[in-house]
Amino acid sequence: MSSSESLEKATMRRVYWRLIPLLFMGMLLSYLDRINIGFAALRMNHDLGLTPSVFGFGASIFFLGYMLLGMPSNLVLDRVGARIWIPVILIFWGLVAAATAFVRGPASFDAVRFLLGIAEAGALPGFALYVTLWFPSAYRARAIAGYIIAGQIAAIVGSPLAAILVSSTDHLLGLHGWQWMFILEGLPTVLLGIAFFTFLTERPADAHWLDAEQRTWLQQTLKAERAAAEGVRRFRLTDVVSDGRVWSLSILFGCALVGVYGLLIWIPQIINAMGHMSLLDVGFLSAIPPLAGVIGQLAVSHSSDRTGDRKKHLGAVYLLGSIALAASAVCPNVVVAYFLLCLASFGIFAGNPLFWSLSSAMMTGTAGAAAIGFVNSVAQFGGLIGPWMIGRVKEATGSFEAALLALAAFLLFAAIIAFLMRVAPRPAHGDAADAAARRA
Repeated sequence: MSSSESLEKATMRRVYWRLIPLLFMGMLLSYLDRINIGFAALRMNHDLGLTPSVFGFGASIFFLGYMLLGMPSNLVLDRVGARIWIPVILIFWGLVAAATAFVRGPASFDAVRFLLGIAEAGALPGFALYVTLWFPSAYRARAIAGYIIAGQIAAIVGSPLAAILVSSTDHLLGLHGWQWMFILEGLPTVLLGIAFFTFLTERPADAHWLDAEQRTWLQQTLKAERAAAEGVRRFRLTDVVSDGRVWSLSILFGCALVGVYGLLIWIPQIINAMGHMSLLDVGFLSAIPPLAGVIGQLAVSHSSDRTGDRKKHLGAVYLLGSIALAASAVCPNVVVAYFLLCLASFGIFAGNPLFWSLSSAMMTGTAGAAAIGFVNSVAQFGGLIGPWMIGRVKEATGSFEAALLALAAFLLFAAIIAFLMRVAPRPAHGDAADAAARRA
């Protein structure tokens, strides 16, 4: 191995283990705080008088708040810096998540979920933007997978943890177990916000925990990549809404999120409907499908980085998720249906790091920050549709079969867009002329 290769590997290894664990913890708590209502619903819905459609609407309204502030939040982060803005986001959402314990009915439930969506809106696009400041493109999918898997880890540990908290704290100090669950899973996010402010480094130039040679290599590599991208096109804020790739990726991921959040929020109730089980049984069985998603994310993101392909991998995993989910819906054998649900999770969740790799590579500078936030915000229509649709269909039909088939249809549409979409930017006429003049 040459000295330059050794320098590269040592640098990226140190950057990865310094930054990704922090982002992982942020993502873990984010998903715990947004999906724990799926398990709380097994007791909370009865206590508050929430019907399936009312619960589904409340679960979905989170994403309306999420849609509103994703892009503005990333623009603020681009201006004030991640070290300041990300801790603000974490502390705000941790307080709101804990306040969910004190909802009293449909109106307060909807209000707190909407506010939680506003609080969390900047986290995921902010993390994606932060990664572009530290990881060259060849390392980006693995870096994103390193923290995005926390969403599935949250689903793996979240259901058993929720089952234990709900069962062991019921009626403690006059509160229901599901209320204690919201409090005990919300407040750690506030503490993590303080940790982010202490340990997060803004840019490679500030990384005194890197050797001088490592800092120089990383800064030069990232600068060269940015210059190469801007050599094709200099991006402006107006390009965000006029670029067809932005809209294709937004619609693609929105369709995928119908399946992602439909499963994350409803999977405890879907599994509970397969047979008569205890809370702990449902909790542990609910952990296996997201575990399959973790395996999918790690394996597929590594393959994507190795080959340099994003869109074909993305199309393939969404196609697999669609087929497996449809088969699970109509399979008469409960054991096989559960296995197919796990296989669907493998495909559905494997697409997340690929999506973020694509969205973070579309543009540079402030336009890049806006593009990440814009794509993520528009895509949240999937979160609005998925949980609400499952509740409506379940209430109308009495089963989850038709709802799962609908999720499969959205995933199929996402796969088709992934296979057909354009990835490379089109050179702007004026930018091409400027580049030609510089070369002359």
